[in-house]
Amino acid sequence: MPLEKTWRWFGQKDQVSLADLRQMGVEGVVTALHHIPNGEVWSVEEIMKVKNQIEAHDMRWSVVESLPVSEGIKTHNDDYQRLINNYQQSVINLGKCGIDRICYNFMPVLDWVRTDLHYKLDDGGEVMFFDFPTFVAFDAFILKRPNAEKDYPADIVEKARKLADEMSEEEKELLAYNIIVVTQGFIDGVVDGSSPDYKKLFLKFIDTYKDIDAARLREHLSLFLKDVVPVAEEAGVKLCIHPDDPPFPVLGLPRIVSTQEDLEWICKQYDSIANGVTYCTGSLSVNKSNDLTAIVKSIGDRIHFTHLRNNVFLPDGCFHETGHIYGDVDMFPIMKALLEEQKRRIKEGRSDFNIPVRPDHGIKMLDDYGKSANPGYPLIGRLKGLAELSGLEMGIERMLN
Repeated sequence: MPLEKTWRWFGQKDQVSLADLRQMGVEGVVTALHHIPNGEVWSVEEIMKVKNQIEAHDMRWSVVESLPVSEGIKTHNDDYQRLINNYQQSVINLGKCGIDRICYNFMPVLDWVRTDLHYKLDDGGEVMFFDFPTFVAFDAFILKRPNAEKDYPADIVEKARKLADEMSEEEKELLAYNIIVVTQGFIDGVVDGSSPDYKKLFLKFIDTYKDIDAARLREHLSLFLKDVVPVAEEAGVKLCIHPDDPPFPVLGLPRIVSTQEDLEWICKQYDSIANGVTYCTGSLSVNKSNDLTAIVKSIGDRIHFTHLRNNVFLPDGCFHETGHIYGDVDMFPIMKALLEEQKRRIKEGRSDFNIPVRPDHGIKMLDDYGKSANPGYPLIGRLKGLAELSGLEMGIERMLN
């Protein structure tokens, strides 16, 4: 039994239509109600509008990505009870509509980070790049977060200082805008660029975590799970937390979903199949301590959604994205472990045996240069990845059978 082929779709504004997805062999659509502000309730009416659109093209709404966790929940501020009540109601409403998997994250302020959104590969393709010294240059010398230099190795700070000195004011502004606004805008980020001083607003959000270290953020995540998982369980919905991207502290903010130990800890906070994980090879692989195949074998029964993509790792903690099966991440044992987990579920008699998988990000190539798309989400590059992953999967399935 193959994994369920899914695709991230950004709604009616997405240049890739639902009809296109059907032609591409997509079975499940991954999407969200992007027009509803963070912290507000997703009504049955609004959910059904999107669900009916998807089903009219003979596909299903496979996974919600994402039902955003508001900053007030992560910081457990005075608005927590209202926000958690709204989150619970959204989960209930999704369950009523037959949407049974919700991807979310618990990353403070920033959902993900890249320093170059248009890095050119030797073959002319274009991917996203994370350059650690450049990011430190942004944090310490452009954003000028107080005491930022203390959070990074001295040699990286020195490289960052030199990079900042060599940048023009226009280059500094572009770097800051890309990190704070462009990468976050299509995933309901905290700063949308409408503020005249978006960097100052961004620093204000970071400052809300000044008294929240990793241990305290873990406490807040545990409280969230204990409030929401029982509701999800009753609604027939499975929650799946997305790992940190990148999986190490940035901007002085704690990261608590970065390692196998983190994922195992999360699964133990509320012992229910409804408390699960989004298994993302792109994110988890950046932390070199992670054994990606071992993670599948450790928490496989809690993997409710899978993002597959590859990276090329460089010195100084830098990396750039690449295709889906070629790179420094060995996709063969990972795919094999996922298929074995799915077979185990079938043997166990689980009705939710099927694991949705989507090609995460992709190389901008060919006709992608004539289309607009969110960073990391070109059509042709992801379609190539879907085909490659499907071929790898078929070969492994034949071998296992």
